[in-house]
Amino acid sequence: MLRDITIGQYYQTDSKIHKLDPRTKLFATFAFILMLFICGNPLTYSICALILVGVIIISKIPFGFIFRGLRSIFVILFISVFFNVFFTPGRVIFELGFIKMTYEGLVKAALMGVRFVLLIIGSSLLTLTTTPNNLTDGLEKSLGFMNVIRIPVHEIAMMMSIALRFIPVLMEETDKIIKAQTARGAEFDNGNIIKRAKSMIPILVPLFISAFRRANDLATAMDARCYRGGKGRTKMKPLKYKKCDFVAYLCIFAFIGGMVAIKILIISM
Repeated sequence: MLRDITIGQYYQTDSKIHKLDPRTKLFATFAFILMLFICGNPLTYSICALILVGVIIISKIPFGFIFRGLRSIFVILFISVFFNVFFTPGRVIFELGFIKMTYEGLVKAALMGVRFVLLIIGSSLLTLTTTPNNLTDGLEKSLGFMNVIRIPVHEIAMMMSIALRFIPVLMEETDKIIKAQTARGAEFDNGNIIKRAKSMIPILVPLFISAFRRANDLATAMDARCYRGGKGRTKMKPLKYKKCDFVAYLCIFAFIGGMVAIKILIISM
């Protein structure tokens, strides 16, 4: 289960998506997520899914690796769908006591489930095709206008990048701790909820100790390299837009315009 988490990981391939400027990919991800929430209907979701499949093919990332990340959020998805199916008012299809399954609930749950899956896959593609360093530079450049109102953009981007970078590291550390405790006779799958919760203590304590140790080592390393924030710092590889980035921006604006046009057309019908 822990190895199924793909958000925060980087998948190295030689693709056109990987070569895009991180600012382009950040804007594309933002536009994709925005359209998922604004244009919520089966037609637009189908178009978004087809576009997502095309991007995955271009990025050369295996579909199995992409969809493996959905296993880790299956419980959250199931709970959300369950509550929408049985607690949405409307035309009753099935009734058992106070539990009622409605037609409106089924439609809402299906749309919500599809949107949630597309949201997770779209967000995962950003980190799978962008290195943490490039993601930090892209965030800093994209949010640079906020420096005018004295918001520490560089520090915020650095913290987000470090957090994303440490997700797979902590998952691997957790996996090692679970295997070590299992070898010592610990049981994590037996007993009631309270017993299972107590059995997590031998995992959480060493995990927190390891996380604090890694954070301290990172702070020491940054201090030893005289890191004092982003003011006055230069880049060894400054970001520059290429021809493929302008083509990507045209595709993104065409996507936004098409989604808005379909939304307006559906409302007017």
